[in-house]
Amino acid sequence: MFQRSSGILLHPTSLPSQFGIGDLGRSAYEFVDFLAKSGQSLWQILPLAPTGYEHSPYTMNFSVFAGNPLMISLEQLAENGLLKPEELIPLEGSLEKVEFDRVIPYKTKLLKLAFDRFQPDADFDQFCEEQAAWLDDFTLFMALLEANPGKNWNQWDSEIARRDPTAIETISQTLKTPIQFHQFLQFKFFEQWMKLRRYANAKNIQIIGDISIYVCHNSSDVWAHPEIFKLDPETFEPTFIAGVPPDYFSATGQLWGNPVYDWNQLQKSNYEWWIQRFQTTLQYVDIVRVDHFRGFQAYWQVPAGEETAINGEWIEAPGAEFFETLGERLGRLPILAEDLGIITPEVEELRDRFDFPGMKILQFAFSDDATNTHLPHHYVQNCVVYPGTHDNDTAIGWWNTAPTQEKEFFAQYIGSHPDESTIHWLLVRMSFASVAVWAIPALQDILGLDGRSRMNDPSQYAGNWRWRYSSSELLADELAEKLRSMTACYGRLIR
Repeated sequence: MFQRSSGILLHPTSLPSQFGIGDLGRSAYEFVDFLAKSGQSLWQILPLAPTGYEHSPYTMNFSVFAGNPLMISLEQLAENGLLKPEELIPLEGSLEKVEFDRVIPYKTKLLKLAFDRFQPDADFDQFCEEQAAWLDDFTLFMALLEANPGKNWNQWDSEIARRDPTAIETISQTLKTPIQFHQFLQFKFFEQWMKLRRYANAKNIQIIGDISIYVCHNSSDVWAHPEIFKLDPETFEPTFIAGVPPDYFSATGQLWGNPVYDWNQLQKSNYEWWIQRFQTTLQYVDIVRVDHFRGFQAYWQVPAGEETAINGEWIEAPGAEFFETLGERLGRLPILAEDLGIITPEVEELRDRFDFPGMKILQFAFSDDATNTHLPHHYVQNCVVYPGTHDNDTAIGWWNTAPTQEKEFFAQYIGSHPDESTIHWLLVRMSFASVAVWAIPALQDILGLDGRSRMNDPSQYAGNWRWRYSSSELLADELAEKLRSMTACYGRLIR
C-alpha cells in the first residue's frame, strides 16, 4: 500500500524555457523546488518517449524505450562544453505553446553541433552497453528513417525491413555516424533525466512515470519485433488496430491507429518484451502508471481500414498470467492502473488481484446521480483521485462548458454555488479531502487556468500536447504556501 500523500501532474515539455519547449534544465529543478515547498511528494509525468506525427507521447512514439531528445537541456550541454553560450539564442515565439514545427529544426541543429564536439568516454560506452537490448535497434531505426524520408519501415528495402542479418550489418556500417548521433542523444537525455530524478528523490519526491500500452507501427519496437504484433506477414501492415469503443470522449470511439499485440506469441516468449519494458522504465521512474490498463484483460481491436472505432470487438488478453510473471521477475510492482472507460468486473478483479490502485476523476463525477463511482463517497483508500487528467479539460474549462444539470448537482453535492474563480480550488480540495491514497491535480488547476491550457482533447486528433506555462514566476511562494496548508490539513504532508 502506498502512503497517503499528494502531487502534481505535469509533463516536462510543459515547463517554461527560452528554447520553445520544456526541457530538463533549470525550470525542471525550479518545479521540483515548488513541489517540495508546497508539501508535495509526487511528480506525475506522461511517457518520455520521442514523438512523431502530432507529437502524442502515447500513440506516435519511435520507441517506447527511448527518451525524447527535444527535452535535452541546451544549457546543460553548454555547461558540458558542447555548446557555446553565444550559440544559445532564445527561440522567439509563444511562451504558452510548443511550436513543434519551429522547435524541431532549431534544437536539432544545436544538438548536431553538440554531437560534433562530443568525445565518447567510458560513461557513454557503459550506457550503450547496458541499454543495448533496445538502443541498438532504436538508433539504427532512426538512422534508417532519416535515410528513407517519407517511408515507414515496412516500405524500406525488403532485406532491411525483414532484418536480414547480412544486410543489417552492412547498413549499420554505412550509417555509423548517424547511429552514433542518436546514441549520443539518448546518452545525454538519460544523463540529464537521472540527474533530475536524483534531485527530486533527495527532496523526498517520487516520480510517477507512464507506460502507454500500445506502440506506434512506424517504430523500432515493431520493426525489431514484428512477431508479437498482428501484422500481415507479407506487407507488415497491421491487420487490426487499437482503440476504444464509443465513450465519454467520443460518440464514434477512439481509433488510435496502433497495431495490437499477438498475445499468443508474447506468451510463448514468457512475456520477455513486456518485462524488459517495465524493467527499463523502472530504471528511470519510481512508480509506473499503466495507461489503458483494461487492455491487459481485454482489448478493443478494429479491422484495419475502418474509419471509426465502432466496428471493433473485445479480445481477451492473459493479464493475470502476465502480471504474475512480471511479479516473479521484478518483485513488488509499484504500479498505478489507469482503469477509466468501459470497465468490467473482470478488469476490476485483475486490478484488485494485484492490489494496483485505480483512478477516479472528479470531472466525471457529476454527470448523473449519487451512484456515480467517481463521487468521493464511493472511493476506497487504494485509489488515486484527479480533478482531471491530461485528457480532460482544465477545471475552469470544464465548469465553463458543463451542462446546467451537472453544475446544479455539483452545487448540491458541496452545499454551495461556486463560480469560475473558485471551481479549481474546490476540486483540488475535494480530491485532497477524499480517502484516496493519492490526490494529483494537474498544474493547470493549481494555477487556475482555463480551457485554453488543456493538454489533450481525445476527440481532436490535431493540435494537442502543446501547452506549457510561461514562467517559473507563476510558482510563487504564496501559491506554494496555500497548497502546503491544504496538504497538511488533509493529512497528505509526509515530511
